[in-house]
Amino acid sequence: MTNEISPATSRAAFAIGAEQVARRTVDFLSESLKDGEAAIAAFERPDGCWNVAVHFADPPDEERIRALVALVAGDEVAQAIAFDSIAARDWVEASLEGLAPVPAGRFVVHGRHDRARVPPNKLGIEIEAALAFGTGHHGTTRGCLLLLDQVLRGKMPRRILDLGAGTGVLAIAAAKASRRNVLASDIDPRSAAVARENAASNGVGNLVQSIRATGFSAPPFRTRAPFDLVLANILANPLRQMAPAMARHLAPEAMVILSGLLPQQTRGVIAAYRAQGLVLIRQIRIDGWCSLLMQNRG
Repeated sequence: MTNEISPATSRAAFAIGAEQVARRTVDFLSESLKDGEAAIAAFERPDGCWNVAVHFADPPDEERIRALVALVAGDEVAQAIAFDSIAARDWVEASLEGLAPVPAGRFVVHGRHDRARVPPNKLGIEIEAALAFGTGHHGTTRGCLLLLDQVLRGKMPRRILDLGAGTGVLAIAAAKASRRNVLASDIDPRSAAVARENAASNGVGNLVQSIRATGFSAPPFRTRAPFDLVLANILANPLRQMAPAMARHLAPEAMVILSGLLPQQTRGVIAAYRAQGLVLIRQIRIDGWCSLLMQNRG
């Protein structure tokens, strides 16, 4: 797979001692930085501290990044941020070190190096790390896959949408399990390209249409709607804002999987969708992140 990324990327790296502070910092940076501006990852070290790495396509404003981190993690952490440049290929390889295959219901997300470790009774989804995150190791991705598995055991949706698809892992999972066409969209054109390549390499390139789109503005949404299943692993604020538009694109009894939520954000998101006629079916929490399964009863 060839990713449409630059030969090198700028990086900001720092360590945080407390898990909850690390998670809040990652969430705050994700909401504060522009879409497509950066990719963020946090990994727990053996000593219990967390390493946070922010990769930028272009050299960042270092003082701005320090100021953002200071608001959540404090001045000491912000001043200790190390800025450097790293080759994209080296970063991809480094990010895969120690990442074992991730099981989630009938699905197993894995890298190329673990292809042989997928059990024959599971659906393997091969995803390599890239500037568009989504290797399956994040709690939001695993939560979505578990809820997707639950939905597909009940009934088989005909029209499926993966909104904010990233690497396309959820779209690929839905296409592999249902053998239905899936529309995958992302606001970042690089993510849309990576998702398209990943779908092809996983053997479902003919089923997954990956597009660059903001919200529900692109023509394919109108031609594909109403959707029987929507997966949206984004962030709390965008999810709340798009609730009315999403409801307009749903079929009766459609299932909606929402993720990218911290526990304290779930009540507001549930309320926004309940106002549009959706009811909560199930809520799960993995690694401090919440995923919701809701159904259209409007």
